[in-house]
Amino acid sequence: MHIEFRHLRTIKAIHDEGGLARAADRLNITQSALSHQVKNLEEQAGVELFVRRSKPLKLSDAGLRLLRAAEKILPEVAALEAEFAGLVAGRSGRLHIAIECHACFEWLFPVLEQFRRAWPDVDVDIRPGLAFGALPALQREEVDLVVSSDPEPLKGVTFVPLFDYEPVFVAASSHPLAQKAYIEASDFADQTLITYPVPRERLDVFTELLLPAGVIPAAIRQVELTAMILILVASQRGVAVLPDWVVRDVRLQSDYVTLPLTKGGVTRRLYAAVRESEADQPYMAHLLRLARTEPLKMMRR
Repeated sequence: MHIEFRHLRTIKAIHDEGGLARAADRLNITQSALSHQVKNLEEQAGVELFVRRSKPLKLSDAGLRLLRAAEKILPEVAALEAEFAGLVAGRSGRLHIAIECHACFEWLFPVLEQFRRAWPDVDVDIRPGLAFGALPALQREEVDLVVSSDPEPLKGVTFVPLFDYEPVFVAASSHPLAQKAYIEASDFADQTLITYPVPRERLDVFTELLLPAGVIPAAIRQVELTAMILILVASQRGVAVLPDWVVRDVRLQSDYVTLPLTKGGVTRRLYAAVRESEADQPYMAHLLRLARTEPLKMMRR
């Protein structure tokens, strides 16, 4: 048998309308053309699909089986057509994100909440498990966007600047270093440094300050959650270096101080790495716009 979608639509229309005339009107074809289509389908199937001389026109057992197939297949085809139409119009798609910046969750979730309301048909996911193989995963099309502070030349990938940030020293207000105007690498030599559980080469305090100076803290304690890092800092269990957007609320509390790293401070830039062919997708452009503005809002609060 060579069954086409029009055959399935025909069977369903005749069943729903109870006759050839009304079904032909619904399908916008002549009754003669519809009758010819039914005859051709029955010849292919080798069985009658309708109980003749019944009013309203009823399906035979074979016709009912074909109807069940139509009721299953046609909605799936309609959904697929709608999905493709959404892709063509830029309303739907996939946006799977990998993060090389552990602290980025602090601002990314508000961004995604705004994005979800604007683009409900885009499938959004975060893949933290790919954090340190994220850029190769982007090239393999396993993810669609990588948040990174380390751009590198990659074929087919463009790095879109998001915003600049400042890694700042965070300590309890009663800490001996709290009275300094700024922090130098040597200040960490006798300190317990509390960091996220990522390799040193992924931490700004190491790449921008400690490793160039050849300084290693007395101890390093790794903690998953930002809130827990701040609790430990307030309890004098160590010091931390966090992006300035993370510690926006800390500056308003008397338990903590935030200080610049070095006299001139340290500035870093965050990027969104995307495939060049998808950088102009409407939903991608909107997400990048939100990602640029949300951290600035957080720091102004």
